[in-house]
Amino acid sequence: MPTLLGALRSLAMTPSLKDVSFAGRKFPVRPSAVTRRLEAIPQAVVCGFEWAIDARTLWEVERRLDLVDPEFRGFAYEGATMAYTVRDAIAGGRGGQARELLAGPGQPHIFLTYIGIGFALARLPRPLWRNALPDLGTTPYYPTMSWLVIDGLGFDRAYFDTEKWVVRQARPKPYPWQGYAGYFARAWDQGVGRALWFIHGADIDAVIAAVERFAPDRHADLWSGVGLAATFAGGASAEQLTRLRAATGEYAADLAQGAVFAAKARSFSGCEPEHSAAAIRALSGLDIGHAARMADDIAAGGLTATEDVPEYEIWRSLVRTELSPSRAHSPG
Repeated sequence: MPTLLGALRSLAMTPSLKDVSFAGRKFPVRPSAVTRRLEAIPQAVVCGFEWAIDARTLWEVERRLDLVDPEFRGFAYEGATMAYTVRDAIAGGRGGQARELLAGPGQPHIFLTYIGIGFALARLPRPLWRNALPDLGTTPYYPTMSWLVIDGLGFDRAYFDTEKWVVRQARPKPYPWQGYAGYFARAWDQGVGRALWFIHGADIDAVIAAVERFAPDRHADLWSGVGLAATFAGGASAEQLTRLRAATGEYAADLAQGAVFAAKARSFSGCEPEHSAAAIRALSGLDIGHAARMADDIAAGGLTATEDVPEYEIWRSLVRTELSPSRAHSPG
């Protein structure tokens, strides 16, 4: 477990743009226009982190982030949130900077900023995780969607320690996020699934093979992560995604559920690129607007957590059921 001093040392060695490139990570992909575009996503995160880690004011950070192309701006906000979460941790949880960012200019990107908190957790000792999530009051989707923090943590570890978490398929030590230690590994795997999309450069066959190498009890959450990444980040044609959907078999609804959450995130941010519109159609048969409304309508109908299952998983389960009425899929 890293100490706070160790965490600060690691921050001094923040990955460079080259370090987060696919060649820098030694991912098994061939350089192409697709991989270069996908690489721009973690590089936008790095830029957002570097701009925010020592910025004097939120105004300055916001101005810088406004210069990022709208399609990539949410990723830059991920990096900025990571930086502000770390700054708050250094201040003993009294900084309040992450809250100011997430409740302010980062609010349209709230789904991605949660992921940015997860990136910070990957670099902070576990005792500091307890205060990492700021109280966002009545901010939409708080705290239900805060499980994306753990999704972000799983993505980070799979991306930067691929040998352990992807090749050897290690399982994380449980942590009682939001009081649900038993769900921690599932949210983590959703992030690992997203990472597989990047690690294999959106190569459909390679992604399918990568998921299938994991134990069967992990496939549903991995496929959900793949669906989210394929829809939000892009990188594959509609024809390729249709083939991907067919290959998932019984997990097609899990893949589609991830796509629906990505569509909701895109809709909420106000940026709906054509690749996201094409992906949600291929993976779920819906358009972005319909998918976003369906997710909201399901949540508005009531999400009642149980002793073992958080609201977030109840929501995911109901979306899966809506997408595949004939399939009985328990949230537990």
